[in-house]
Amino acid sequence: MATGRDERQGLDARHAPLVRVLVADPGDIARDAVARVLECDGRFEVCATASDAAGTVAGAVAEAPDICLIETGMPGGGLAAAWEVTSRLPDTRVVILTSRDSDEELLEALEVGVSGYLLKTAVLGWLPNTLMDVHRGTFALPRQLTHRIVRRLRTSEPRRRSIVGPGSRLTSREWEVLDLIAGGMSTRAVAEQLTLSPTAVRVHIASAVRKLGVESRSEAIELFTRSAAVGRAGA
Repeated sequence: MATGRDERQGLDARHAPLVRVLVADPGDIARDAVARVLECDGRFEVCATASDAAGTVAGAVAEAPDICLIETGMPGGGLAAAWEVTSRLPDTRVVILTSRDSDEELLEALEVGVSGYLLKTAVLGWLPNTLMDVHRGTFALPRQLTHRIVRRLRTSEPRRRSIVGPGSRLTSREWEVLDLIAGGMSTRAVAEQLTLSPTAVRVHIASAVRKLGVESRSEAIELFTRSAAVGRAGA
């Protein structure tokens, strides 16, 4: 038998304001499935949807949702959209929903300032409770990714810093760009693989050159290659 306190808590939950969510995914089926799960839960209102980065940012600015749920593989770059949303709407929590199981992407998402990083391979049924936790201030990260990222930071990253210097503070995207360039890819090929513009790739390279305290792109690649070799040896 429910107590008076239980009844009051249930009443409060039923009358609580809906959590407003923007769902951004390039796939119509995936986007509709996520929106349907959230709205059927009863605690959420899907206030906008988007299929690319520009639409995500425009929708977020127009609606100021409580949460933006963003797929990283959308045209224009999901992480680019996440960065702009977190910059322009500090009260909106951004959660990444991705099909890429990538440590590099996760690190970059953390630098962008997201409040969660979730894999599409999981069952959608857990999504409402996870987003409610995010709404209350909890960071959402699958346990297997937490273990992997902690292990990685405890091994390769300290060794990389010993080579490039503790003050370099390269972002994961800058590491990724240098890695691909060091592997022989052209600026245009890197841009296509990472869904960036060639100009954005050049900006990342120039930033890495400046942070590493070297004079040229070739010197940055040489320094990166040495640090990456040390990181792999320690992994």
